Amino acid sequence: MSIELVTLLMFGSMILLILSGLPIAFGLGGLSVIFVTLLWGQEAIELILYATMDVQNMYTIVCVPGFVFTGIILQNSGIADDMFDTIRKWSGRLKGGLAIGVVIICALFGAMVGISAVGTLTMGLIALPAMLKRNYDKELAMGTIQAGGALGCLIPPSVVFALYGVVARQSVGQLFMAGLFPGLLLAGLFILYIVIRCHFQPRLGPGLPPEERVSWKEKFVSLRGLTFPFLLIFLVLGLIMLGVTTPTEASAVGAIGSVIVATIRRKFNWPMLKDALLSTLKLTAMVAWIFIAALAFSRIYTGLGAVKMLAGLLEGSGFGPWGTVILMQVSFFLMGFVLDEGAMLFIVAPLYIPVVASLGFDLVWFGVLYVMNTEMALLTPPYGFNLFYMKSIVPKGITMMDIYKSVIPYVGLQALGLALVMIFPQIAMWLPGLVSARLAQG
Repeated sequence: MSIELVTLLMFGSMILLILSGLPIAFGLGGLSVIFVTLLWGQEAIELILYATMDVQNMYTIVCVPGFVFTGIILQNSGIADDMFDTIRKWSGRLKGGLAIGVVIICALFGAMVGISAVGTLTMGLIALPAMLKRNYDKELAMGTIQAGGALGCLIPPSVVFALYGVVARQSVGQLFMAGLFPGLLLAGLFILYIVIRCHFQPRLGPGLPPEERVSWKEKFVSLRGLTFPFLLIFLVLGLIMLGVTTPTEASAVGAIGSVIVATIRRKFNWPMLKDALLSTLKLTAMVAWIFIAALAFSRIYTGLGAVKMLAGLLEGSGFGPWGTVILMQVSFFLMGFVLDEGAMLFIVAPLYIPVVASLGFDLVWFGVLYVMNTEMALLTPPYGFNLFYMKSIVPKGITMMDIYKSVIPYVGLQALGLALVMIFPQIAMWLPGLVSARLAQG
């Protein structure tokens, strides 16, 4: 059986199963068992067992439950309420000020927990009612929350970067540092878009009425609401960049810090802990099973010589190294319509990464491009996770089509940010280089 035919059968079957609604882990796992048996016989089933053991032995993946637990505890601690109140008081009188505040808070959440769901759900529950109450355009409000939440994929510490580091065998600390300024770039693009659009269309994001504005004294007093977030950001991100802890150790520090914050705020109790632990277990188990199934799937395909075939196709395409990387980004974008970030990473990245390395590109930089694509995948229908998060919390009367329309400008801004990082790689790479140089000198 030719590799071209196997490619068509494997990936065609995978897409059909995903579109059927079958969980990705079961679909990929089942296909792995079927194809390894058809291609090499029952004895080759050990390939899947080896994939399972490899996942169990990946030390870096241990940081995933730590960051997930941190995010859940912070989401339930009420810290977001204080953050939103602070931002509301400082930026509320500006046109689009509340939307700007949402982007800032989501960026801060991303720097504390590293997953998109926390920022999207928390701001959806807190900020969306506040903006709709003050006559914000519903599409601007929803789009801002979903795009802001997606920053959690890129701004370190990012769970997606941790998983990419495992697959690509790259330093997770380097990846975290490489994602910081592209994340801030996207946040800046979102804010600039809000400012410009609300300047020309003030009705989309009116400023706070005079009776809701506060004095300068109240504004400065409200800054206390940002104390805990900045302390946690320093603990989690600062310790990694200073070389004091590994990302895995930093995730444990963040988890302990989140419990301390919740305790100080008198929100920590047994039901909260039980819920956080159970939710962390469920989400981590889901990631692990997807990882196992996708790793088995990709190894079977790679074992057929897929990497050599893919490299030959790309080299013979005439597009050159840069054209090849651009084609990969287009493929990531298209796959984002039907796959989540984990599936894209585990299925396609193992095939692309050796090709990218052979072309002479930095795999840390390529990881940033991949994660920026996953941000777009979170917002693109029909399977963008942030679209579903938003649908679960919007008021009655807001349709799925309203939610789809709300993200269109932000997907365009994400594509612009991706292009800028491709054209100017130092946006991502200067900080890892600087930190590495200083650590070497020290």
